[in-house]
Amino acid sequence: MSELAFMTGLELAQKIKAREVSSVELTQMFIDRIEQHDAEINAVVVRLFDEALDAAAEADAALARGEDLGPLHGLPMTIKESYVIAGTPATYGYESFADNFSDHDGLAVARFKAAGAHFLGKTNVPVGLADFQSYNPIYGQTNNPYDYSRIPGGSSGGSAAALAAGFCGLEAGSDIGGSIRNPAHFCGVYGHKPTYGIVPTQGHELVEGLPDADLSVCGPMARGARDLEVALDIMAGPIAREGVGWKLDLPGADFTDLKDLRVAIWPTDDIAPVSAGTVARAELVGSTLSRLGATVSDTARPDFVCEHAHRNYQTLLQSVLSSGMTQAQIDTAQGIVDGLDPQDQSYKAVLARASVISHRDWIASNNEREALRRAWDDFFAEWDILICPQMAVPAFPHDHRKFGERETLVDNVAQPYFQQLFWAGIVINAYLPSTVFPTGLDKEGLPLGLQAVSAPYRDKRCIEFAHQISREIGGFTAPGELR
Repeated sequence: MSELAFMTGLELAQKIKAREVSSVELTQMFIDRIEQHDAEINAVVVRLFDEALDAAAEADAALARGEDLGPLHGLPMTIKESYVIAGTPATYGYESFADNFSDHDGLAVARFKAAGAHFLGKTNVPVGLADFQSYNPIYGQTNNPYDYSRIPGGSSGGSAAALAAGFCGLEAGSDIGGSIRNPAHFCGVYGHKPTYGIVPTQGHELVEGLPDADLSVCGPMARGARDLEVALDIMAGPIAREGVGWKLDLPGADFTDLKDLRVAIWPTDDIAPVSAGTVARAELVGSTLSRLGATVSDTARPDFVCEHAHRNYQTLLQSVLSSGMTQAQIDTAQGIVDGLDPQDQSYKAVLARASVISHRDWIASNNEREALRRAWDDFFAEWDILICPQMAVPAFPHDHRKFGERETLVDNVAQPYFQQLFWAGIVINAYLPSTVFPTGLDKEGLPLGLQAVSAPYRDKRCIEFAHQISREIGGFTAPGELR
């Protein structure tokens, strides 16, 4: 059974439907792997093994009756801890929410179940879903399956680790600062950040009933790109109230061969330099595409000033994150602002200003964002795909110091910890779709991923590109010790 552990979700569902393996057998295999290996990784922190086996038995019985439960018939999956599953806590890593149980499934969970899947459990997150790492006082620290001394990414770090370790068939995360894409990069799997607004975040709230936040999205993670497309179709579409009046009609991929594409390569930037190894992988994608006949440029860029685009993202991001601040925290931020040079554009200054931003100022920032979005529109009128880094480096060692004390070493040069948000933020802020795909392991045996970005609602173009380029340069590689 071990060879099944690293197959894609669609391959596994097909094997169940072909009766080559039963859902119960597959579910028990994943449970056995979690019990054998997860003590060292700590990815699946909420476990629903009995319920999963019962659901698997029901899937097998349905198949025996000639019933097809959907594209994920009988597939065992896990899901990020922040999603709502009946009878489980959704804590976001906060100790004060340790008893935050729901009596019903959230929307995404219900949609996956309606497509035939069932859940082995929930996977670990950082406190508040606000870190590149995944540790919290409730569940502890999650380790990277390729090197336990290193991070799996965050905030969907448990999700990516579970996939890479062969603990499940499919996953789903969320992303406001790269939280789907950076764990996919660090753990060598695929992750898709959808176009903003096409996947409801209902059922992914710490407090039920909140509206979808600006910037934030939910999306799928997998060991194969084609899994992302099927999972996206399951997750996407209006909530019941909206479905009365509109439906989503997401276009499919509009190409069949990589040679037909126009691709821009953006391997690094002075505002957020990445490692030489990361640059080399981006250049490898470019040279591969050129060899295949695609139109490739390493100079094409959207027409905006990167520093301005990054500041705009920081302001809008921190406006969202600070919306739950107490009055005392707001007063502290105001005190910082009062003592700042008006021209100071450091991360601390942007954070403080955003924490006290008025609605009028938010509208002004949103207007600035619209200008950036129009620049992207013009860019994607000329180019089909943009390839760029997701993070500056492969997975780095755990670092639990205070945020202000952390740094990231990029080829032995220290960078501010959150400088890496640039590569995620320019995509998020413009509401663009992006698929992170693995490019193989580096010389230390660590995964390295890149982003494939495209125009709004061209999600399936991104995913199909990830699928096709993976056939040329690699794809998912299982951790050696866990095979």
